[in-house]
Formats: sequence, structure tokens, C-alpha cells
Amino acid sequence: MAKAKTVKTNAMRILDSNKIDHKELTYPVDKDHVDGVTVAHSIGRDEKEVYKTLVAQGHSKEFFVFVISVAESLDMKKAAKAAKEKNIEMIHVKDINKVTGYIRGGCSPIGMKKQYKTFVNDTALELETMIVSAGKIGYQVELAPKDLEKVVGCEFIDIIK
Repeated sequence: MAKAKTVKTNAMRILDSNKIDHKELTYPVDKDHVDGVTVAHSIGRDEKEVYKTLVAQGHSKEFFVFVISVAESLDMKKAAKAAKEKNIEMIHVKDINKVTGYIRGGCSPIGMKKQYKTFVNDTALELETMIVSAGKIGYQVELAPKDLEKVVGCEFIDIIK
């Protein structure tokens, strides 16, 4: 009998190559409904531990990444201030792949096409570990917030409503 193929996403390979301690998690994929709250429930974790990756564009046309709990909403004014921009706008869903290399529902802050300035809500620092997308729908990675900082050079700051 053939051995089941282990899926390794780009984000997982980056964590492995940087010798970052992490846990790989999977959840069943429902093509009709991909949202972070459902993912948190699917993997049996609190919504405060599971983070979503949002991408916005500033007035300067520069792109920025914001990582917040799936239970929270991004405060656009705080996000713009963190990015030192006059204002920011979320990118359109159709542009996610072009900008990040990922798709909606599978966008990881780790391993984007280009390393954009990344901001993680500072509540993540209260957690021993946080969970982010592994870059493919159905896959998540759990790691320490400071380890995410090592890999993406993020800044921890209050960016939620």
C-alpha cells in the first residue's frame, strides 16, 4: 500500500529551513465556506489563538501585511498609523495571488512572493503560541509569536478595533 504523501507548503519549508519549532495542523476543507472562525473550531482551538493574514495597500501604493486574531477586526486608522501611511485600503480578493502568491483563505504571512512590512496585533504576545495559515487551505502552522517575528521581521502593535 502506498504511503500517504505529506504536504509541505512553502511556509512550512521556510520554518524548517530556519529551524523554527512549529506544529503543522490540518482541517477539513469546505469549499463553500472558508473563514478563520470556522478554521479555529475545526482544529479545536480558541479563536484568540488563530490568526488571519490581511493585505492592504497604502496611499503610497506600498503593500502591508496585517495579522490579527480571526475573532477581531482590523482598525484601518490604527493600521494606517502603524504603516506610517495617510490611509490604507484592503486589496481586492482578485489581487491576493498577484501580490502575495497565495489565495484567499490560504494566505500566510510567511513566504509571500515579496517580504512586505508586517504588523501583528500585540495581543499575540500574550500567547505562548499562535496559529497562522501555512499557505494552503486546510493547513495551519502553530508557532511562538517571537518565532514569527524571526521569520518575517514583524512588528507587534495594536491594530484592532
